[in-house]
Amino acid sequence: MDRETLRATVGLLRGRAEDPEQMIKDVRAGLLSTPKDLSPWPKYFYDERGSELFEKITSLPEYYQTRVELSILREKAQEIVAYTRCRELVELGSGSANKTRTLLDAMFACGGESPVRYVPLDVSESALRDSAQRLLEEYPALEISGFVEDFDRSLEFLLAHPRQAGGRLIIFLGGTIGNFTPEQRRSFLSKVRAGLATGDYVLIGVDLVKNAGVLEAAYDDAAGITAKFNKNLLNVLNHKLGGEFDPDLFAHRVIYDTAETRIEMWLDSEVKQKVPMAALDLEIPFEAGEGIRTEISTKFTPDSVHTSFREAGFRLLHLYTDAENLFGLALGEPT
Repeated sequence: MDRETLRATVGLLRGRAEDPEQMIKDVRAGLLSTPKDLSPWPKYFYDERGSELFEKITSLPEYYQTRVELSILREKAQEIVAYTRCRELVELGSGSANKTRTLLDAMFACGGESPVRYVPLDVSESALRDSAQRLLEEYPALEISGFVEDFDRSLEFLLAHPRQAGGRLIIFLGGTIGNFTPEQRRSFLSKVRAGLATGDYVLIGVDLVKNAGVLEAAYDDAAGITAKFNKNLLNVLNHKLGGEFDPDLFAHRVIYDTAETRIEMWLDSEVKQKVPMAALDLEIPFEAGEGIRTEISTKFTPDSVHTSFREAGFRLLHLYTDAENLFGLALGEPT
């Protein structure tokens, strides 16, 4: 596929990455709940500024997830590709696709002349175009069909799209599965399962349970980049929903809930205030110290990974981990 065809393909497959009415519904429900909770919708972090800040987070010394997951992929990609024999790689939430190259290298090495197809899906059209064009420079024989869409909402359409000969490997990296509530996680994995056939596989990044201090530092770095990322959510609400949040009046806070085995990020109001939101036709009241939960990030054990896969109709084939058991890549197949 030449560059002009790539650009046309990515453009033609643009979906409904932004749905203002759905955002109004979600944010209204979250800000009127007790406690105030926007964590079920982590996608709202990712405007252009949010995406830039998250890329910086992945390079921070405290944020081990990205570099450890990449090290596992570098070590195990050939084994994974040789086992699955898949010629189509579908990536949910592809972002910059920096880790994807390890699997593409292995697919080209293992497949001889057989074509390789990459199907990235991301809410950011600019990230999708940039990463796709870089990959095409590196892999001239690669076939690419990009989807600009919220992967959860468009999953059924994506998996029904005409497929490459041979099986599919669906990858969902970065530990993003941990951002879902247990109910969301079951629903999401079940939707993935419903779209797969015999010979298809999933590879999902899972952050593992470990020392609370290590976990909290990963979400509250010394440079304050994660705090900026968290507060940028308020800028998104201001821009898209006519909010009047002052990020300087909110403090970034991180806790590890041992009972739920999850990190929680919060934004705590430092003063008593009411924040107008034009699109909601509401003023949102805050007591001093009252917070909005903005993100959850569940951490897994081998048993909880196995349970999550089994409940959604997958068989866990292997959990690849690093030597320190910081992070894992769970490979599964539909039962």
